Amino acid sequence: MIFLYILIGIYALGMLFIFLYSLAQGHLLLSFLRSKKYLGKVAHPHPERWPKVTIQLPVFNELYVVDRLISAVAKMNYPADLLEIQVLDDSTDQTAELIQKKIAEFPEINFQYIHRTDRTGFKAGALKEGLAKASGEFIAIFDADFVPDPEFLLKTIPYFSSEKVGMVQTRWTHLNKNYSLLTRLQAFALDAHFLIEQIGRNSQHAFINFNGTGGIWRKSCIIDAGDWQDDTLTEDLDLSYRAQRKGWEFVYRPEIESPAELPPIMSAVKSQQFRWTKGGAECAGKHAIAVLGENLPFGIKIHAMAHLFNSSLFIAILLVSLSSIGVWWAGVQGLISDNLFKVAGLFMIGFVIIAGVYLVAYFYEKRSFWRSLFQAIYMLPLFLSVSMGLALHNAQAVWEGLSGKKSPFIRTPKFNIEGGTGLESNSYIKFKIPATTWMEGILMLVFSGMVGLHIYWGTFEMLPFHLMLAVGYGLVFFSSFKAYSLGK
Repeated sequence: MIFLYILIGIYALGMLFIFLYSLAQGHLLLSFLRSKKYLGKVAHPHPERWPKVTIQLPVFNELYVVDRLISAVAKMNYPADLLEIQVLDDSTDQTAELIQKKIAEFPEINFQYIHRTDRTGFKAGALKEGLAKASGEFIAIFDADFVPDPEFLLKTIPYFSSEKVGMVQTRWTHLNKNYSLLTRLQAFALDAHFLIEQIGRNSQHAFINFNGTGGIWRKSCIIDAGDWQDDTLTEDLDLSYRAQRKGWEFVYRPEIESPAELPPIMSAVKSQQFRWTKGGAECAGKHAIAVLGENLPFGIKIHAMAHLFNSSLFIAILLVSLSSIGVWWAGVQGLISDNLFKVAGLFMIGFVIIAGVYLVAYFYEKRSFWRSLFQAIYMLPLFLSVSMGLALHNAQAVWEGLSGKKSPFIRTPKFNIEGGTGLESNSYIKFKIPATTWMEGILMLVFSGMVGLHIYWGTFEMLPFHLMLAVGYGLVFFSSFKAYSLGK
């Protein structure tokens, strides 16, 4: 019986964590709905004096997208004498030669090529070295898979009218959103972050994060906050919290769009997810206690905790899903009261709230309810299923982050699908199936078996949950296997 109590305790704590997290998400949704009328707000008047700006382009082995990136940045509409473009190149392949050849096509533009042979600090190290050489008063950053808007600087610089503003973040949009179901699901998730979460936090002056790209910093803010640091995998989130803890204000503008390409294969998605979730957990360990000790409003502290520990949701989902098997068995055997399932049903409200956040973002981005209702009917359960199917992979990343285990910065492979680059010809895809992928296949079989047992025993309380887990792990497993096989 002691083991049963432990099992029920794990299940209850996991459900409680999900429920509490959902309350924070629900509050962000309310903040978003209250601030919706400001989404189309016109920027501040143009400054009397346009400042000097440095655009930083951190690059590492980007054969397929760096040409597109440089071409796009070369079109930036800004006074030429006030613009400096740093290509921060850590490449070890032909990308270096390609970059130098490309920037030679624009002799009228102030391109600065900075090549490192020692990748100390990875992206954070490259940004730090570039910052030391940057002549701009403001620093805009774009990753290699972005295609910056030529009006980006003219749209963002006016928001620095207050000396307290340290960073302006723009909204990511998606060049290849409709390429596949996988890219549509990623857009489904990211749109919720860039609409509900960023607007919800920013509208109530809670901490938001620079998203690593598609944003612009006041150089003095970066230096005052301690410069770029490489002790986490999410140097962007880390610097964001250090700056806001020092009193700098951040501005998020959803109407200013920064187009980028979504990873088109599961192995690339997993690489990105691992870095984001582990880095987020590392930042939680680095900043959570300090934020709680700051002289900040209670609501801001609560949202900071939800923000910093949001990746821990995957550990909660994994524990709840695994322990639910034992809880179900105990219920069938009559070892626990039916009232427990009724109480658990109350915590399921958390999943409803989280689903509501994604649905609102989806309908808002579509600018229509009725025309997109049918798509939402199948997109939402698929998205939730795949998110659950990534729980094992992401829970490992979160555990490593919280426990302090270090790992190198692994970049997400870029493809330039819109430019016609095929998946099979991408030399950055490696055929190496990790053990977690095989475990995802095993979990697919386990939860498929649970679905069969639910039907056999006529116990339908957990059937939807276990069915979504079976579908989610199945989709993640087969998509992963297909993606890794491209590198053979």
